[in-house]
Amino acid sequence: MEAIFTLSGRPKLNFLNFVKRVCKTLIICVQVLASLFIVCISIFILVMSLENGDQPLPGKAALKISPIGALVEQKTYVSPLKKFMEKSGVETETLLSELITTIDYASGDKRITNLVLDLDYFTGGGISKLEELGKALTRFKSSGKSITAIGDSYNQEQYFLASFADKIHLNPMGSVMIEGYSRYNSYFKDALDQLKIKVNVFRVGVYKDAIEPFTRNSMSDESKEHTSVWVNDLWNAYTKRVEKSRDLPENFLNDYSNNLGKKLLNYKGDAAKLALNAGLIDKISNRKDSIDYLISVSGMDDDGGYQYIDSSSYMRHIKQKIYPSKVRDNTNHIALITASGPIEIGDQPNGKIGSESMSRLIKQAKKDDSIKAVVIRIDSPGGGAFASEAIRQDIIALKELGKPVVISMGSVAASGGYWIAMGATEIWSTPTTITGSIGVFGIVPTFEETLQNIGVRSDGVDTTTLSNIYQISRPMSDHAKQVIQSGVDYTYSKFLGIVAEARNTSVKKVGLIAQGRVWTGEKALELGLVDKLGGLNEAISAAANIAKLDNYELLELVRPLSFQEKILNQIGNAQIKYLGQSVLVSTFAPELLLKFNNLYKKFGFLEVLNDPRDIYLSCFECIE
Repeated sequence: MEAIFTLSGRPKLNFLNFVKRVCKTLIICVQVLASLFIVCISIFILVMSLENGDQPLPGKAALKISPIGALVEQKTYVSPLKKFMEKSGVETETLLSELITTIDYASGDKRITNLVLDLDYFTGGGISKLEELGKALTRFKSSGKSITAIGDSYNQEQYFLASFADKIHLNPMGSVMIEGYSRYNSYFKDALDQLKIKVNVFRVGVYKDAIEPFTRNSMSDESKEHTSVWVNDLWNAYTKRVEKSRDLPENFLNDYSNNLGKKLLNYKGDAAKLALNAGLIDKISNRKDSIDYLISVSGMDDDGGYQYIDSSSYMRHIKQKIYPSKVRDNTNHIALITASGPIEIGDQPNGKIGSESMSRLIKQAKKDDSIKAVVIRIDSPGGGAFASEAIRQDIIALKELGKPVVISMGSVAASGGYWIAMGATEIWSTPTTITGSIGVFGIVPTFEETLQNIGVRSDGVDTTTLSNIYQISRPMSDHAKQVIQSGVDYTYSKFLGIVAEARNTSVKKVGLIAQGRVWTGEKALELGLVDKLGGLNEAISAAANIAKLDNYELLELVRPLSFQEKILNQIGNAQIKYLGQSVLVSTFAPELLLKFNNLYKKFGFLEVLNDPRDIYLSCFECIE
């Protein structure tokens, strides 16, 4: 701080600093007032939501399953305060495990007469997750209770779930849109060239195409080759499941999709009548007709609608029975840890896999004597090499204590997601899991030509030939490129060695199926990359068998929230409950929401490229 000293030795602030201090004080005051305003509004919302209360549980009712947004293994953490300021007020993700638990409990609850699938605002989540939810729906039907699907229209993933229902209703103005799977990327080479941005790429693996969007204007032949294989594998899994559920002839869905335009001409554009006559749905009914049908099945409520309870309210009613609040005893536990999202170094919130966050959860499992085995549910396209290896080492340390570790792969467990699985005792994958992608890349952009184009020059001095290795205003030297490429080559050889040791095979054999190539879980089993096919429940049972446990309880280990986060969450949840789902429903159509969400994931994934050596184990094309 600048000061003028008087003869007495006391500092006298000059006018500029006086103004700065006044402005700073005013800013602080405004921030405090704004915070107080937000707190007051939040308290109001909390009180209003408490007054409304939960939906009561009738003596007899249907269970209404109406997922919003995408199915996820773990909800992405977003600050409730941020939600409030952005006026989002809604959830855009639905927790898969919670839905499955709710459905399974309802199957044995005499108060639940039937189940209603309302899928209008469901956007998908990958066929692997859909399969696991479908299994829960099948178990529900096995209890002797019916399932009805209602919808204004059905997209491909909505219809997959609907196919498990006993009856499928469709609005007269609706359609069943089954278009198949595709995989397209945007390519930026020309744009980067025009901006004079130099992208320095380092990779190993013929099929490691995560960096192709930055180096090419089109998909390489190698990328088309291997992408076509696993995309078709997923499509075959989809068609077989739906055709079996709806008792449709083999190859029916291929014919329906490939000839939809011609078929619609025969029905003068009436997509609902086409779907009915094709056997895709059971009844064309408007909303009133559907409600009348559901009243006949589950009874009428006080407002003249059908008697139901939504899944979220039902979950809150039964939560104490499923997760009783009691002091932990010395019974045997199997710990469940969810690892969802890109892999990064450090402490990361839910929706990302942090090396330190995971380490704390694994150490918790190590210290707890009641935990006899651990199941790690992986749903990740990969991330940083350093973070992936740190997590693998922690898993090995846990296993060496005599606690078996079973990996359960979700929709994606590729590249870095597969790397961390190599520390486990046993690996389970669903048939449609995307896995493999054993390859490594590095990427370092520089902007020297961009800056020169606008008249900015860079100059200075170095002490070594590596002093400016990460100086984005200057071109990378050949020496710097050599250093990074050497790191990429070493990491790839390390990857091959880790896989060879974990899978009890040779580096040469791993090399033949590596090169960044992506596989479905079913193919991965044939290649020896995984041990068994099955979902999370099967992986938990396997962990119990390995640990020789006849009786056990499942204990979910989660990243603990700070006191501040807990308070904000309470306020945020109350806000969501009070405001409801109107913002999502009125603002975005599900399909549009899904497309924007996928685009965000693609570009947002670039934000996590924070490996200290810029070496990554990521499957860019695997991001859902």
